[in-house]
Amino acid sequence: MKSVLVIGIGRFGRHCARELMSLGHEVMAVDINEKNIDSIANDVSSAQIGDATDPLYMESLGISDFDMCVICIGDNFQASLEATSLCKELGCPFVVARAARDIHRKFLLKMGADQVVYPERQMAIWTATTYSSDHVFDYIQLDMDHAIYEVDIPLPWQNKTILDINVRKKHNVNILGLKIDGKLMLSITPDTVLKKGMTMLILGTKKDIQKCLKY
Repeated sequence: MKSVLVIGIGRFGRHCARELMSLGHEVMAVDINEKNIDSIANDVSSAQIGDATDPLYMESLGISDFDMCVICIGDNFQASLEATSLCKELGCPFVVARAARDIHRKFLLKMGADQVVYPERQMAIWTATTYSSDHVFDYIQLDMDHAIYEVDIPLPWQNKTILDINVRKKHNVNILGLKIDGKLMLSITPDTVLKKGMTMLILGTKKDIQKCLKY
């Protein structure tokens, strides 16, 4: 279990704080807006109305005692920069900050952010990738080139074993697991037969995976 400070309780901040709680972490939520704190107070370990750009207030929180700070401020970039800088200055070992544009990322990193996320961009990419194809059900981007897709079994692969298809040599991808009636099966072997109605988790470059889905 980690102790996490979430600063900025807008829509992204609320979702982030609630998900952290569901994962078993201890979460403190901070926002300057009383209504935002009221909306999350019953869902987190503790919640406070406070100004994350005020050094004295931030010092009073004991920032160095948190394992991670997540800066979710989305409507005031200057406040996001100041909160990020203060969290690092006051000893937080890991700071994640939200950005809307690449220029924001550059400044947040200079202020000490260890990681920068683009929630709107990442969701846009996921939506475009998932819903623009008839065969893609889910998608996780690992880096600029590689991703894990959940996809239908391509028609030419159906009723064949993984060994028969020779996916690594012929297609330069790896099958990580299969889903059968919504249940994930990771114990696959070269003799596992791929059948219609299954979906598979496949790892590779976007280009190679898209080639597999052209049928």
